Order: sequence, then structure tokens, then C-alpha cells
Amino acid sequence: MSEFEVRKVGGRIGAEVVGVDLRELPANVFAEIHAALLEHKVLGFRGQELTDADQLAFAARFGPLTGAHPTVPSVEGQPQVLPVDSESGRANQWHTDVTFVQSPPKVSTLRSLVVPPHGGNTLIANTATAYRDLPEELRLFADRLWAVHTNDYDYVKPTDTGADPDKVAEHRRAFLSRTWKTAHPVVRVHPESEERNLFIGGFAQSIVGLSSREGRAILDIFQSYVTRPENVFRWAWAPGDLVLFDNRITQHYAPDDYGDLPRRLHRVTVAGDVPAGVDGRRSYRVEGDDAAHYTPAATAA
Repeated sequence: MSEFEVRKVGGRIGAEVVGVDLRELPANVFAEIHAALLEHKVLGFRGQELTDADQLAFAARFGPLTGAHPTVPSVEGQPQVLPVDSESGRANQWHTDVTFVQSPPKVSTLRSLVVPPHGGNTLIANTATAYRDLPEELRLFADRLWAVHTNDYDYVKPTDTGADPDKVAEHRRAFLSRTWKTAHPVVRVHPESEERNLFIGGFAQSIVGLSSREGRAILDIFQSYVTRPENVFRWAWAPGDLVLFDNRITQHYAPDDYGDLPRRLHRVTVAGDVPAGVDGRRSYRVEGDDAAHYTPAATAA
């Protein structure tokens, strides 16, 4: 009998896990949480009140950890913890974490430190149901396509509320201090569940073999299926929460709807494999190094 309860939140994605302390997880309970993650794609845990060390320890149970980010500085003294701070800019665009490198993260964890009393939610989309929603003709078309993902675009945009202009500029300089371009299959086969999903999002900026205009139009069509309301889970943060999501089969978005109120989270990510497409071919680098300074998975790429 399960020692905790998984409460499904959305019809297609998302569940809240009740009755666990993430600092004390027996192996059998962790195995059930891992299975629930594969089923629901994203799990929310209320009121955990974890430290950075606790978050790192929990994330590490899913595999080796990445650095905080390929270019953006980590939390001081914590090289594997990324500060997500509204003062440095607001990434209110749909994306999958760090897909511009050849081995993007497997799993992401977000922990709330300071959250606004309203707004500031996180939206997470199921890219597998999005793929299944495509008409058969579009699915067959998508199965053959490859997209180039890059960090060299305006990912974190300036905002008129809340952000410090100097910190935004500093963050952007750091983000673009090194450039990567990686070709990934538009349809990725999940390495554990074997589900097909639309592996695109904000870092996907072009389609291999097509003009920029044609590629953008096609990506926009596929993206419109990802962000259909029925495919999207919304988490309303409270201090001390942790959200865990499978970065191989989701996209996420943080709406900029909380004015000048502060919002601070910490992110820890687990190293992932090199994505594979329907035909078994794996992602390849177009520009930039193997990001070995960021992810231990680079040595296997």
C-alpha cells in the first residue's frame, strides 16, 4: 500500500503529492514518486520548507546533477543552484530548460523562497498529449523534422515592473557570453516511457533545411498545440513549495502578472541524455562546445 497520496490535478498533466517529507524518503517511496512523475509529468509538494542542501539531495536521487546553468551565475557558494529572481528579468516565454545544449536536463526542481501574494504562478505543458493532438498528417510531418535550438535570442526580456535594469543587462550579458546551437528532433522519444512528444519551445528558433520564415511558421503551428489549455497545469506558489517536472516531455512558462512584487525561486536540475528521434538518430551540435563544464552527461554525448 502506498505511504502517500497522489492527487491528480489536471485531466492530462499534473498531480499534487501529499503525505511525504522529501528529506526522508525510503527507497520504495522514492520509486513510487519516480513512477508518478513519469505518469503525470509534473508533481507539486506543498510546505516542504527545504534548504538548498535538501533540494540538492532530493534532486540527486534522480541522477547526477548539472551545474546551475551553462552561463548564468549560481547562488553564491552553491554551484548547482540557479537563482530565479524577478529582479534579474522574467522569462515569460514557453520553454524547456537548456535545450540549446546537446544533453538538456532530465528533471528540473523549483523551490519557492519568496512569492507574490497573487500572480507569479508557473504553467507547465504536456508535450506528449500535444503531439497526440496533432492530425495524422502533421504527426507524420513532425516525425521527420529537426529544429535548431540556441540561446542566442532575446529569451529574458526587459520589463517595466519589478526588474532592476542593471541586473537585467548583467543577466543578459552572462546568458549570451557563450553561444550554443544544437539540432534536436522535433519529435523526441522519451527514453523511459517511450512516449513521443513535441520537443520544441522557445529555444527552438529554426527548422533544419527550411528558411527562417518557413521554419518559424511551422514551429508556431506545433507550439499552438503545446499551449492548448487542456495540456497545461498551473501551480500557484506558496513559500516552501517544491515542484518537480520531467524536462524531457514538458514546457513551462512563468506569467509576468505580479507587478513590482518580488519573486524568488531556486532551481536544481538533473543531467539528461542526448535526445533521440523517431528514427533513432540523436541530437547533434551545430555550434559551441559539448558543455562539459555544465553537465556530466556531455562525456557520453
